[in-house]
Amino acid sequence: MSHRPDETVQQISAPLQHAALAHPLRQRLLFALSSRPSTISRLAAQLGVNKGSVSHHLRVLGEAGLVQDAGTRRVRGGTEKYYRRTADRFFVAEPQVEGTAALFGAVAQELDRSPVDHLLALRHLRLSPAKAARLVEALAGLVDETEEDAEGEPVYGLLVTLYQQAGA
Repeated sequence: MSHRPDETVQQISAPLQHAALAHPLRQRLLFALSSRPSTISRLAAQLGVNKGSVSHHLRVLGEAGLVQDAGTRRVRGGTEKYYRRTADRFFVAEPQVEGTAALFGAVAQELDRSPVDHLLALRHLRLSPAKAARLVEALAGLVDETEEDAEGEPVYGLLVTLYQQAGA
């Protein structure tokens, strides 16, 4: 696994962490918190869900050590509480089927809400193990080396996987 040196990477291994990742909305909350801390109200508006649901799922993510308190800010009529991810990236060494299904469900919901056309392609290829390893390395390099633009530009989601079909 490669990553940029200024990023924090958190290993996902505890059952509580796997359970927390086994829900599409919790995955989407982590997506939404990837660029900056946010409040329950902002997250609810951004994701198109109610504040009570956001609050519940943030609590589950917090108990699993994936989200933490990022401070408060005084606003008219009260105080806003901010939340942030505990790491820039989460690395799941041994993915669980429930977490993977939730990830794909979260991506499907994000695609459905995307304001622009998107690329979605699935292709099955016959590859030697060596060629598959080179492709994985090239794809990982492309993902890791893509430079981000300045704050204020749209955020794009990118999901890349290469897997061998069972029994093939």
